[in-house]
Amino acid sequence: MNLADELAGVVEGAAPQKPRTRAKRKPKTKGGRRLFQHDRKLGYRWVAGADEAGRGCLAGPLVAAAVLFDYERLGPREVRALGKLNDSKQHTEEAREELYPLVMRIATKVVVTSRSAGGIDRRGLHKTNIAALRETLLKVACPGCILLSDGFAVGEMDGHDRRAIVDGDATSAAIAAASIIAKVTRDRFMRRADALHPGWEFAAHVGYSTPEHRDAIQRQGVSPLHRMSFQSAAYQRLPL
Repeated sequence: MNLADELAGVVEGAAPQKPRTRAKRKPKTKGGRRLFQHDRKLGYRWVAGADEAGRGCLAGPLVAAAVLFDYERLGPREVRALGKLNDSKQHTEEAREELYPLVMRIATKVVVTSRSAGGIDRRGLHKTNIAALRETLLKVACPGCILLSDGFAVGEMDGHDRRAIVDGDATSAAIAAASIIAKVTRDRFMRRADALHPGWEFAAHVGYSTPEHRDAIQRQGVSPLHRMSFQSAAYQRLPL
């Protein structure tokens, strides 16, 4: 028997091989639980996060919020209650309104600050944003906490540990919670402003640069809520 015949006999007489199966991957932790795991791994009892809403709007205030969580008092029941927590932009208005009271109840401390259109025009958008985030974080800070901000570093924080996290509102529970508080607070303000400044449809677009908003500016000019420091195409043909 030659080598080829021997190999054929080995193959023919071999026990059938079981098909290989891929190892099952553990399902990724979803939603709020994943965000809370991120913050807990930082190793601090107190974790504070800050975020803003309205930075890119043509009209209305910039609203910053900060939320402080105490991880010694944050148990499975609280994490489950905030299981849908995520970046506010990933939620519908109804979902944000549902999360808002849960954050208010579970967080140890919540602070909101607002900067008007006039203040943004005088100081500049970036400086106004950083100052608002810094102010809210300092107001929720406590000894031994870490202060997190979404994307932007906010400078020295009176000796507190601090960290800027890129895409923080989709990474950190504290920042995501702050994004919910800031967005809901600002949207509620803009819906009330719609009744005081009719014609710009603030309740629909809450100040963002939508086609309907730009058409309203072309039609009737600007309101006291509009920011004049933006070089927006919506403003170029208006005698401001």
